This record gives sequence, structure tokens and C-alpha cells, in this order.
Amino acid sequence: MGKSLYLFKFLILGDASVGKSCLLHRFTDNRFKSQSSHTIGVDFASRIIDIQGRAVKLQIWDTAGQERFRSVTRSYYRGSSGVVLVYDVSSRESYNHINNWLSDARALASKDVTIILVGNKADLSEEREVSFLEASRLAQENDLLFMEASALSGDGVEELFLKCARSIITKIDNGDVNLEQLGVQISEGDLSKRGNNSGGDSNKSCCG
Repeated sequence: MGKSLYLFKFLILGDASVGKSCLLHRFTDNRFKSQSSHTIGVDFASRIIDIQGRAVKLQIWDTAGQERFRSVTRSYYRGSSGVVLVYDVSSRESYNHINNWLSDARALASKDVTIILVGNKADLSEEREVSFLEASRLAQENDLLFMEASALSGDGVEELFLKCARSIITKIDNGDVNLEQLGVQISEGDLSKRGNNSGGDSNKSCCG
């Protein structure tokens, strides 16, 4: 019998151009894509990580931020273990829309879902419109995890996904979640045969 493999489905939400696709590809491929095209519908990639000695496969879905795709992306909320809410620290408008994305997540995902608020493009210090303190207060008021990150430099990207996954593992260990509703799958097998993989729509973007 091989080591247990946990499967967590993560959903990345936020306005178009906040850098959702860039965060995805920085985490799964450790690369920064500087394309200007937007994600069409959904894209996904996956990576196996180690959390407290346990192998966890994160299947991460990057959703389109444009309004015309909202009805499509809403179907992906079901079975999400974690939700990554992304805004651009240099865009007050994208931050103001976070409550709309949060409302969708609360309404459509499991009540046990772990949600992390992420301020992307933290490297744009001179263009910042949203302070760390303001966003951290919003996260605290809504019982969200919070981090700032930069897909461009890579700062904080690894940790934001690990932080969310660690929170889910802790909830599982404490018996605080319904695994079926949360979409968590646990399987046994040889992890050497389960390579990291990515795939999805060919219209990948750093600005999704």
C-alpha cells in the first residue's frame, strides 16, 4: 500500500487582469507569462505538494473574470476545497469587487470551503491603491486567510497555496469538515506514477 494522496480542488476568482493565470503558472510551473490575452472560460493546472508529511495534489482552476463568463465559471464552485480570491493592489476597482466574488463563493461552494484573500502585484509599490492593513481587516471581518503576493517576482505565491492547503488539512484532522461536500478525495497508490501535470484551455493568460 502506497502513501495516501489527498486531492484538493482550488478555484481562483477575481476580476479580469488581476493576474489569476500568472499566479497559477508561477505556482505550478515557476514561470511568469506576460501575455495580455484573457482566460476564456476556465483553465487548470495541478501540482503535488507536501503538507505535514502528507502528499496533497492541488488541482487549481483559473476562471475567467469577465462578466460574460460568470454563468460558466459558477458551475465549477461545487466540490471546491479552497477558493483564492484575487485583487490587484494597484486597482481599487478590483478590490471593491471582492465582496461580489466572496458572495458567489459563500453561496455556491461548500460551507466548509477555505477562502484566502490575495493581493497580487505587490511589487507595484508606487502604484498601490489598496493598503495591506485595509485588506487584512477585510479578511479578518469575513474570516478569510490573507496574503499579498507578486506573480512577477514569485514572492508569496508558493506560501499562499501552502497556507490554504495547511488550513484544510488542519480542518480535516480536527474533524471540522464534511470531506464529501468539500470535494476532498483520499486515495492510496504509488506517487511516483502520479506526475505533476497541467492542462486546460489553450487561451492561457497572466492577466486572467
